Amino acid sequence: MNILLAGSGGREHALAWKLAQSRLLADGAGTLYATPGNPGIAQHAELVALDLTDHEAVARFCDENRIGLVVIGPEAPLVDGLADSLRARLISVFGPSQAAAQLEGSKGFTKDLCERAGIPTAGYVRTRSLAEATDALDRFAAPYVLKADGLAAGKGVVIAETRAEAEEALADMFGGAFGDAGAEVVIEEFMTGEEASFFAITDGATIMPFGSAQDHKRVGEGDTGPNTGGMGAYSPAPVLTPVLEAEVIQRIIGPTVHAMTNEGTSYSGVLYAGLMLTVEGPKLIEYNARFGDPECQVLMMRYEGDLGELLLACADNRLAALPAPRFSPETALTVVMAADGYPGTPKKGGRIAGIDAAEATGAKVFHAGTVLGADGTLQSSGGRVLNVTALGDNVTQAQAAAYAAVDALDFADGFCRRDIGWREVAREQTPD
Repeated sequence: MNILLAGSGGREHALAWKLAQSRLLADGAGTLYATPGNPGIAQHAELVALDLTDHEAVARFCDENRIGLVVIGPEAPLVDGLADSLRARLISVFGPSQAAAQLEGSKGFTKDLCERAGIPTAGYVRTRSLAEATDALDRFAAPYVLKADGLAAGKGVVIAETRAEAEEALADMFGGAFGDAGAEVVIEEFMTGEEASFFAITDGATIMPFGSAQDHKRVGEGDTGPNTGGMGAYSPAPVLTPVLEAEVIQRIIGPTVHAMTNEGTSYSGVLYAGLMLTVEGPKLIEYNARFGDPECQVLMMRYEGDLGELLLACADNRLAALPAPRFSPETALTVVMAADGYPGTPKKGGRIAGIDAAEATGAKVFHAGTVLGADGTLQSSGGRVLNVTALGDNVTQAQAAAYAAVDALDFADGFCRRDIGWREVAREQTPD
């Protein structure tokens, strides 16, 4: 079977690496294509240049190259309805429809669904103008959580410590700081607790748990500084115990999938729940309609099944026929190497070397924002550049292995946090 993977980041490199191991592609049985891909993905797939916003061109490529499965990595093509256009041509797609992708594409949509289905989440108000939003602040206490309703590349959330900061942030949001994504703003109550991520694969009927992780959003060590797309992650997240996972499925994931199906927007794909573990139990922060980045990297390092078969079964509504996913008992931890200036304006063009030396330690280096220069050297091309990922018996060991690989790299224009996994390392070193 031929497979097309859409995307170009570290998440897609991890997916390409795992898909390339699938029985569906073994021994020349099929070809893995990727668009637009990156130099790391090119190690596993044939890169093709397609405009993902041109649905007809993508569908035509699939027809001409006998593509049996399309895997859509990033959120923008899902919210744009690419999956619908391909399914209309009878092409199997892993990823939700445009209507179902509103779970990520509109925070207001998700909050309203939670209210209808009784899913635990923070109290909220949807606002459509600066005046309405400013008045709505009266219903909340500081700190204020302000979210641009639409897609904002992971940067549309502001936590304002004071009323003045909240009003200033709202003025920026409605003034176009996040483009069309900020045309509506959701104001939420601030939740206290530890964050964790939980993943499930669903075809709208069957729900398969697919692991947990903890991300590190802040750019600085100790979780300080501005939010980023993610500076590192580890899986599993011990804080999300089996008892809590069962509660998440029963009270959050299950009701969401059933509500979407009952309302005519059946969800098919991976459902990524960002959770707050409060004293009242797990509560939903938000949903993503695709694998997280860099959470996907640690999940793929631990996943022991055939990813191609799993994603195809989901796309074809056959999940119930498969066994539960198998994961290594080891911990996977990934460290993001970012370009200087990130999350502001990253420095591009920095030379990268030492990947072979890093992988000789036993780690895997996933490419996120890389290109080949005119002279054939590997260079940075974005904010998050590499994801250095390693395994260990626990977070402490996985962290040590990942940083040993980081130290083998030669990337003078890059930086990373040196404390990924710090909370769990502290717990492991001082057990109850």
